[in-house]
Amino acid sequence: MKKTFENAAAAINGITDGAVIMLGGFGLCGIPENCIAALVEKAVKGLTCISNNAGVDDFGIGLMLQQKQVKKMISSYVGENAEFERQLLSGELEVELIPQGTLATRCMAAGYGMPAIFTPAGVGTEVGEGKETRHFNGKEYLMEYAFDADYAIVKAWKGDTDGNLIYKATARNFNPLMAMAGKITIAEVEELVPAGALDPDQVHTPGIYIQRIFQGVGYEKRIEQRTVRKI
Repeated sequence: MKKTFENAAAAINGITDGAVIMLGGFGLCGIPENCIAALVEKAVKGLTCISNNAGVDDFGIGLMLQQKQVKKMISSYVGENAEFERQLLSGELEVELIPQGTLATRCMAAGYGMPAIFTPAGVGTEVGEGKETRHFNGKEYLMEYAFDADYAIVKAWKGDTDGNLIYKATARNFNPLMAMAGKITIAEVEELVPAGALDPDQVHTPGIYIQRIFQGVGYEKRIEQRTVRKI
């Protein structure tokens, strides 16, 4: 199976209006910058995006929100995006806010082939309204379904032509979980090497999970909030 693609535009070919997409990253760290730019260029609409965050106004998923490409946002942290706030309050954007651990575990469940999980997070709150609950050892848990995503788009530091991936530092956040969970997983990497060039002991995501991979270009690697000590 040939997995390598020339660039982001080629790798996202097939993503159409109405798709459900997982996007890796934490804040602005480890986000698939090239693929997001290609999705903006392609102008697909009506997307459901599953991501830890919604980017900022002029970067990350924020670029897709600016172009009104996102119909529904499923996230745990959305506090840095004024356009997201405007669309939410105006009713233009459907939003599902999820506790961060639940978001991660629903990704993991999808990758493991589990239909649902039980979690105590959200019991007795708006998060739990209308959801099935069960008691285990005297404690109440919510049932949450595994995600069902058409595509997962992740970003890694290094990958090989078989799709094996290594993430660097904080970028090893939601990326490994989401890489397992898409029906089709697209990986963009800073460095693409031949199969066999990676130390197997260092691989975080085995290539079996990856269907498409390409070497990205021009990464900005922005810092969401830069705090420095006064001299």
